Amino acid sequence: MGLSMDINIIRSKRRTYAAEIRDCKVIVRAPLWADDAQIGRFVEKHRHWIEVHLQKAQERAAAQELEEKLSEAELRALAQQAAAVIPERVRFYAQKIGVTYGRITIRSQKTRWGSCSAKGNLNFNCMLMLAPPEVVDSVVVHELCHRKEMNHSPRFYAEVLKAFPEYRKWNKWLKENGAAILRRR
Repeated sequence: MGLSMDINIIRSKRRTYAAEIRDCKVIVRAPLWADDAQIGRFVEKHRHWIEVHLQKAQERAAAQELEEKLSEAELRALAQQAAAVIPERVRFYAQKIGVTYGRITIRSQKTRWGSCSAKGNLNFNCMLMLAPPEVVDSVVVHELCHRKEMNHSPRFYAEVLKAFPEYRKWNKWLKENGAAILRRR
């Protein structure tokens, strides 16, 4: 294909082409019937997008190497801070939303920011304390709204937005910055 980047091609029973960057590698998904020339044309057509996103991924990977991991003492301090802050926010928003809840647990998790069990028990990640307070509120509201809708339907998001109109803004912040926070764990 004449590219200086390493491209992994995955053919499957799909109808369309797709390019993605994962772990600083380019992955092109193509239909089973696609030959190398057709895939090459797809890559050339999307070369700019691929190069821009590959560079961003490489920059993120380089920045990750510089991120300092939190010590056990720092994680415990975050957990204590979360145990003081989050239950207060849960009480405030539970009243506003009109729901009850069970036990609140603070954990240091690798991938999740929060969860709500069928019994109404709430779990939150202490790493939320490294995010802006509005992010904490957005996660709290998200989990409390599961007390009304145990899914991610339009009705669920209507409840979330009714309680916290800036939810999309802060959820976007978390999607853009959350992985860097979690990597410090």
